[in-house]
Amino acid sequence: MKTNNKKHSWKQRLHEIIYEADTKAGKLFDVALLIVILVSLVLVVLDSVDHISIKYRSLFLILEWLITVFFTIEYILRIISIKKPKNYIFSFYGIVDFLSTIPLYISLIFAGSGALLSLRALRLLRVFRVFKLARYTGAGSVVSIALKRSLPKILIFLYTVIIIAFVAGTIMYLVEGP
Repeated sequence: MKTNNKKHSWKQRLHEIIYEADTKAGKLFDVALLIVILVSLVLVVLDSVDHISIKYRSLFLILEWLITVFFTIEYILRIISIKKPKNYIFSFYGIVDFLSTIPLYISLIFAGSGALLSLRALRLLRVFRVFKLARYTGAGSVVSIALKRSLPKILIFLYTVIIIAFVAGTIMYLVEGP
């Protein structure tokens, strides 16, 4: 019975860290996740520039593997830490997490699937989950309160524009060829 309680408490603690940002560990996890997402997106952009891609190909590959392994572990931990894993797996964020993680693995198995690597840009959508941190910052003026109330709409607009720019840029890159 004690073993079951320890396992249960371990899963509860993991759930608290991953899904709740009101704890110190949860906030730290969200900040780390945000940093890794942004680094990943910078790598995607830099890798699309030929002279930079050629010069730093091995470094980019190593960093991409580290990021992919990080996201894979995070995806598995999210599944492990909830009571109904199917709810997460088939949720919007579950599908985005899966699709943004698998391209590198697929490129190992199937030759010529490098175009799938552009799916890594979907990692940008994971930022929405992290921005729940904005609820915990204090506001001292009417302007900051108004901005906070409008922040979800502003963020949705900005990230929609950024995603469209990434997708359009990727399509243009693929159409024009390297």
